Amino acid sequence: MISKWSAPIVRAGGPIGRPSAPVTYSLIAVCCAVFLAGPASGLSPAYGTGDDLLAAQRAYFRRWGVIPADLFEGTAGSALTPVTALFVHGSWVHLLGNMLFLYVFGAMTEERMGRVRFTLFYVGCGSLALLGYAVANADSGQSLVGASGAISAVLGAFLYLFPRARVTSLLPFLFFLPVRFPAWVVLPFWAALQWLAAGRAPQGPGVAYLAHLIGFGLGFGCASAAYGRPTSPTRVKAAPAPPAEGENQP
Repeated sequence: MISKWSAPIVRAGGPIGRPSAPVTYSLIAVCCAVFLAGPASGLSPAYGTGDDLLAAQRAYFRRWGVIPADLFEGTAGSALTPVTALFVHGSWVHLLGNMLFLYVFGAMTEERMGRVRFTLFYVGCGSLALLGYAVANADSGQSLVGASGAISAVLGAFLYLFPRARVTSLLPFLFFLPVRFPAWVVLPFWAALQWLAAGRAPQGPGVAYLAHLIGFGLGFGCASAAYGRPTSPTRVKAAPAPPAEGENQP
């Protein structure tokens, strides 16, 4: 099952040109390469077609994704899955949605944090978000894959670092007319949607809104602990695109 991000923001730019963000672009490249080489893309003939392909996908997600029921058994393989799952995606829409959000907010956040700190921040917060979801759904046997826990952390950090950034959004209920709001309005609104969705979700696994909330809180908390006052305002632009997607539970 794929959970919607429920957010309209689709493209961003810094105040003085494109930020230098090799880690962000490398993360996007690695996620895309892993997806294209794996069975979820459906492009590799090595995985077969039909039922063979479906079986290969299930085995792939179980090997590299987080399975809450298996995570705390103590095996080396399951202990690493909160990291490996960050680079695995369940579908084309899942991949492209996540990478869009990483591209939008990752570059400016990385430039502010620095390459090494941003890398540790991304992997650490993303892994903890998946771990937190696993703790809350400890009996689940479903695989959880996707980078949106880490990307939610980037959103949280962006909110703290650039709260007055002018975010231009395309809202479906306004017929995709561009409207501009500061980040301190848009991103808390997104977090509130995740909170409401998590409250409406049925008991047990289904959609990973909880991982989004954990990641967002971790990102904001880490940024506020590591940095002083937020930076000066910048503008964030938008262009038509589908909404990004959350964690995927094949």
